[in-house]
Amino acid sequence: MTQPTRYISMAIRRRPQDVYRFASDGANLPQWASGLSRASVQRRGDAWFADSPMGQVMVKFAPANDLGVMDHDVSLPDGTAFYNPFRVFKNGEGAEVVFTLFHRPEMSAKEFEADAATIAADLKTLKSILET
Repeated sequence: MTQPTRYISMAIRRRPQDVYRFASDGANLPQWASGLSRASVQRRGDAWFADSPMGQVMVKFAPANDLGVMDHDVSLPDGTAFYNPFRVFKNGEGAEVVFTLFHRPEMSAKEFEADAATIAADLKTLKSILET
């Protein structure tokens, strides 16, 4: 069975490599990813641990690559893990970031819309940081 999805994207007037470098660095999460990290993050091995609205979460990004793949797994305090496809690619002279949000079976429509709004706001913040 597949899950319904929503693609949330944002054009950013920066080179894709610059966007990738910043957004895939877990140390930068508190600056732009409010839905994932509100305070400092700590790196332990190949994972980042962040104090999030859901409690302390573990974030593991895809290995560094030249393809703009910033997919990441987020593990909640109860051990539940979610896969989050996240990509950056060339868009004209700038970049496009695209986050795939899955509507998980246990989510209400209201929760799904709230998640989508948070992700859109986070991408807007990312854009603001990288375009200044």
